[in-house]
Amino acid sequence: MLRIGVIGAGAMGKNHIRIYSEMPDVELVGIADIDKELVEGLAQQYHTNAFTDYNELLARGLDAVSIVVPTKMHRQVAITAIEAGAHVLVEKPIADTVVNAEAIIKAANDNNRFVMVGHIERFNPAVIKLKEIINKGLLGKIVSLSTTRVGSYNPRIRDVGVILDIGVHDIDIISYLYGRPVNQVYAVAGADIHSFEDHATIHMRLGHEFSGLVEVNWLTPHKIRKLTAVGIDGVAYLDYIDQTVELHDSGWVRQAKIEPKEPLKNELEYFIDCIRNGKQPEPSGIDGLHVLEVSLAAIRSYKEAKLIEIKEL
Repeated sequence: MLRIGVIGAGAMGKNHIRIYSEMPDVELVGIADIDKELVEGLAQQYHTNAFTDYNELLARGLDAVSIVVPTKMHRQVAITAIEAGAHVLVEKPIADTVVNAEAIIKAANDNNRFVMVGHIERFNPAVIKLKEIINKGLLGKIVSLSTTRVGSYNPRIRDVGVILDIGVHDIDIISYLYGRPVNQVYAVAGADIHSFEDHATIHMRLGHEFSGLVEVNWLTPHKIRKLTAVGIDGVAYLDYIDQTVELHDSGWVRQAKIEPKEPLKNELEYFIDCIRNGKQPEPSGIDGLHVLEVSLAAIRSYKEAKLIEIKEL
């Protein structure tokens, strides 16, 4: 029986709590949040313990913990959890700065603990299927991956702009599907309704000839979450929301067979399985660090109006 905790009981944290509470052979030891009324209500609902100080939760001796707090708190909470002996799943992005991300990774290495970063779209059944299709060579060599992730602004997001909030998803997925890191980034962005950027177009180079294009905004009145993969033998159209992948080649239009499932449930089940079997989960801290570096480079690129080189980790 693995002993699990959740730190942070906001919109995403509530989903971590719900899913862990339903898992067999997992004990949800407790949840921590500074909102006393909120955390006590959730603890009662899910038959667990409530804490307003996450240190008290960590003192219960956890095997692992989900960290679902504001990004600027990731370093402090993650390192405290690691030093308390817990493996950690840190929601994306891994941290607010490269220095803080590196500190989390170092703490995990020093304490022989695992760090997983919650880039949830890797666990979307449509992405899992597209990765399988690409690996089988059904599209031939992939030369371009482009994504659209747009929708209306959520007022609860105040500490980061659209790139660090939702752009990180597709930066990670493009690197993941190619199986290679980003080495150059150029972005155009602006702020019209937010103190940080609220719309951005990010062009990435991976290797010499592979292209990735990410479009994100908080301006579009309806939600779109789509990806197009262009190969020399065909094209695939992926819808993250509907969890569908459609393949087009010179002779056929085919719909991939996909069994829908909640991506977060896939993610947390995988995390628990890795902890149980002593296997480093992915996306790892290093993966999360790369996505953060690319995201911060995109922000620098649009502010300075220039191409940014990404150093290899």
